[in-house]
Amino acid sequence: MSNRSFTQHALSDWMQGTGPDADIVISSRVRIARNLLGHPFPMLATNQQSQEVMERLTSVGNSGRLNEIGRFETIPLSDLNELERRVLVEKHLISPNLANESRCGALVLSDNESVSIMVNEEDHLRIQCLYPGFQINEAWELASRIDDIFEEEADYAFDERRGFLTSCPTNVGTGIRASVMMHLPALVMTQQINRILSAITQVGLAVRGMYGEGSEALGNLFQISNQITLGQSEHEIIDNLHSVAKQIIEHERAARERMMQQESRVRLEDRVFRSYGILSHASIMDSKEAAQRLSDVRLGIDLGLIRDVSPQVMNELMVLTQPGFLQHTFNEKLNMDQRDIRRAELIRQHLGRKSDHGGV
Repeated sequence: MSNRSFTQHALSDWMQGTGPDADIVISSRVRIARNLLGHPFPMLATNQQSQEVMERLTSVGNSGRLNEIGRFETIPLSDLNELERRVLVEKHLISPNLANESRCGALVLSDNESVSIMVNEEDHLRIQCLYPGFQINEAWELASRIDDIFEEEADYAFDERRGFLTSCPTNVGTGIRASVMMHLPALVMTQQINRILSAITQVGLAVRGMYGEGSEALGNLFQISNQITLGQSEHEIIDNLHSVAKQIIEHERAARERMMQQESRVRLEDRVFRSYGILSHASIMDSKEAAQRLSDVRLGIDLGLIRDVSPQVMNELMVLTQPGFLQHTFNEKLNMDQRDIRRAELIRQHLGRKSDHGGV
């Protein structure tokens, strides 16, 4: 079993369920993409060129300036096995793209896992800062500070007209992707979500699932992020996302209040407690059903319908029930059917129901 620190616990600090509006906003993230001047972008670089970039950037990552922010560990991807890389993806600490780059990729990770710096992903450098709850401005300030440290030591590829140059044209300009992960069950249940999401896309924002582009919005979790990186300043991008996210929070709160009114409350309670009962006793649970029922129970916790389970347990189960972490937890390679059985067992244990089904 791996003794890497990131495999020893499911929850990073940013997933603890704290922070402003944490009942709706799971996390706030800012990611900055940069490339080094005079070096081919990763997709065109040779192994030797990629190795040179990795050594250059990880040396900055190990510098005293970065340690002023916190303690960091440099992890070459070549030192990790497939399961360890999968766990990092499931914890949102690296992208699937970097997980597949095991030759010259590296991760510079803070000890609280709130900062992850990816080297030789799609771009030479991707700085990611994660905060719990609705703290997008705080995430931007920290990411900008780290960006300044790297820029003092390395010349970035920059064009006066186009801004920072990136591998993907959609990142050219500021190179910034800011996002908030939001739990929006009431908007889904009241069938308002499509109208809300349609309005979001019209103001230059994108909506994705929990794991970014191409992922499904399981468990009523939606990642709202900027689409535009060129033609707006960093502060305009952050302010636009902050303003829209604030409005979504208000809509979700209003929908929850309506659902708690007497004529709707019985149906809501029935849904929440059915999911709680199934999670507490089921012997088999696939990932899609687990995500939906965990969402129901989390809503019940946030509305005070369930009082003996903490939101932190729900956050932890969101990660623990993913395929990579399941296999790490049970220290065995599992096929799909085996994962469904183990997932149900793990959920029962965390909700206080042991695997022997011994009583209610």
